[in-house]
Amino acid sequence: MANSKNYSVGPHDEGWQVKRDGAERASSVHEKKSDAVDAGRDLAKQSGGELRIKGKDGRIQNSNTYGSKDPFPPRDTKH
Repeated sequence: MANSKNYSVGPHDEGWQVKRDGAERASSVHEKKSDAVDAGRDLAKQSGGELRIKGKDGRIQNSNTYGSKDPFPPRDTKH
């Protein structure tokens, strides 16, 4: 089992997947990207980790870190 607290949202054959870093299988699969982002955000908040959101091409579009121990907290107001 993977020990990472970080998750990624990315494309999947059946839509969009949420996957913990280092895991072999997806934590969940969703039809809509927005549903996958919501699920990934919940998991990252619970673990105090990072959520990376990828586009269909697999490139990171956005990332957010959750938890109070972020060594580099965001300075902008993006959501």
